[in-house]
Amino acid sequence: MTRARAWLLGYVAAVLAASFVHAPLLLAGGLLGALLAAGPARWRLLKRALLAVLLFNAGVSLAYAVVAWWQARPLLDALLLINLRVLLLVFLGFWLVDRVRLLDALAGWPLLTTIATLALGQIGVYRRLLEDFRLAFRSRNALPPTPLAMLRHAGAQGGALLDKSLHDAEQAAQAMRSRGAFDG
Repeated sequence: MTRARAWLLGYVAAVLAASFVHAPLLLAGGLLGALLAAGPARWRLLKRALLAVLLFNAGVSLAYAVVAWWQARPLLDALLLINLRVLLLVFLGFWLVDRVRLLDALAGWPLLTTIATLALGQIGVYRRLLEDFRLAFRSRNALPPTPLAMLRHAGAQGGALLDKSLHDAEQAAQAMRSRGAFDG
């Protein structure tokens, strides 16, 4: 077994284990263990994980808090459990991607390698699109932008990404249909 494959299997085992744990203290211990094991990259990976999780989980946590308040349910334990689990899973994912080339880990599984290659290609396309948006925004603002300008830019960027995603999904569906992928 290659080093990359061992990392991938370890990641899958850690994700499954974290999914079955329902005690916040154990999840916090798992996160602490992962942080310690990550070595010098731990703080960079933790920062990336926190930024990735922050916006989405803030919305989910707020919605859960409103529903829990409305139904007079306990709130803190569930929110702690949800947020710790998500942070641990995202940290583990970033750690895996930082340590292993995904295509090396999937070598020997042709279908998974093909799917990963397609996904990595799409990630590159969207990453380039986001970079183009960032550079265009910077070139159009000689002074530091106002919060309203940043909000408008984020809205335009989100709309463009959604349009591109829908267009690409439609093209992929048409290509699959023309090759008989949806025939009974």
